[in-house]
Amino acid sequence: MEIIMIMSQEHTTLPRAEVESVLVAENVPFVIQDEYDGILILDIPDEYFKSIENVGKRLSYVHEVCKLLFETDKVNLIPQIGKYPWKDVITKDYAVRIKRMNKDQKFNTTELEWEIGGVIKDRVHGGINVNLKDPSTFLRLIFINGKVLVCERLVKVSKKHFYDLKPHKRPFFYPGSMSPKLARCMVNLTLVGKGDKVLDPFCGTGGILIEAGIIGASVVGTDIDSRMVRGTIKNLNYCGIKDYEVFQSDARQIELPYKVDAIVTDPPYGISASTGGEESEKLYGQALVSIQNLIKDKGLLCMATPHYMDIHEVIKDTNFEIVQQHHIRMHKSLTRVISVFKKIK
Repeated sequence: MEIIMIMSQEHTTLPRAEVESVLVAENVPFVIQDEYDGILILDIPDEYFKSIENVGKRLSYVHEVCKLLFETDKVNLIPQIGKYPWKDVITKDYAVRIKRMNKDQKFNTTELEWEIGGVIKDRVHGGINVNLKDPSTFLRLIFINGKVLVCERLVKVSKKHFYDLKPHKRPFFYPGSMSPKLARCMVNLTLVGKGDKVLDPFCGTGGILIEAGIIGASVVGTDIDSRMVRGTIKNLNYCGIKDYEVFQSDARQIELPYKVDAIVTDPPYGISASTGGEESEKLYGQALVSIQNLIKDKGLLCMATPHYMDIHEVIKDTNFEIVQQHHIRMHKSLTRVISVFKKIK
């Protein structure tokens, strides 16, 4: 079975890395068949079809997850639509929507959608009608590089969640908090699954813990600032996260009676009260030496750092090795580096 991912194009490497990580976390075997700008085509065994919805609900840098019905070109599209056994796909109402990935393709998408919808209606009969508001079957046609991918949409990733949980919309807000979309992606990159324990040793306002909790992880957060601890608890409760443990601690001195499956964190930058007066690079290095003892062997750590920090210097005294890195340009003077590390022993 071929699955089509319509990807966010706001970053060059994070969307694909997140998709691969979530498939691994959800134990779904896959092979990447092809990749275009904004489109990832995967081959997944048919027996894992039911797992695709869970995969889609976890993703942040993907817009839609679709099942490929067939591939054609614009010239042969209408004849192929007329031949396809739509009764096997459409049982109630349906909608047809076109997405042009190459903007130089110029044609009236609305007219073509209506033409295709009419051809399908002639094929299904039995009172089945077009429903543009809330169709039972949503057909997505993707025009890309001279091809037309005719798909059935399985999952539409909700933008509303990431909008509603923006940092300033939560009960407790502090400037510099990470966006929910990036926080979710960072959690996904650590391959955590439902019930796994996730630690954020610099939890701030709790954004990372919220996203980990929403996908079913058991979350643990600490911060050196008692205001942040109280604020994180308030935000977790507001978001309905129940399986959490949050307390005040210096990240270099955290004590836990267990080991966590993953660590995801966005430590503070610069010399300020939020870093306890330490230079960031020194603080990060000391914290990682300490928290490496809190994570299981082969567990993953995902951390955001500024581009000017020497990450190799930060991890030199630890058992962490770099697995992958992604660079996000924030503005002219700052690029954020998202690094994933594995504890090797």
